[in-house]
Amino acid sequence: MQIQSAFNAGMQGLQRASAGITEETININRQTQLNRQQEQDFAVQAETQASPTPPPAAAPVQDVTQSLVRLEQQQLQAQANVRSLRTADEMLGSIIDVRV
Repeated sequence: MQIQSAFNAGMQGLQRASAGITEETININRQTQLNRQQEQDFAVQAETQASPTPPPAAAPVQDVTQSLVRLEQQQLQAQANVRSLRTADEMLGSIIDVRV
């Protein structure tokens, strides 16, 4: 494998991981806002009705949990790509030292 292709692969992987981290962060934020809105709606409903229907809590929690797991996966992917970039950098440094 050429060093330049190792750099390119590491950078592309890091960019994909960064995009995935951004996407999952947005998903978590969106779901948190939705949960807060449902809680507020339930509170208003509780004040106006004698027997309010509880908000659906199982699905939103699961979505947040899945997003957190995917966020952790993206973080690990980013760390692996950074290690790949470091290794390619060290290899290039070694090659330059040997040739000079």
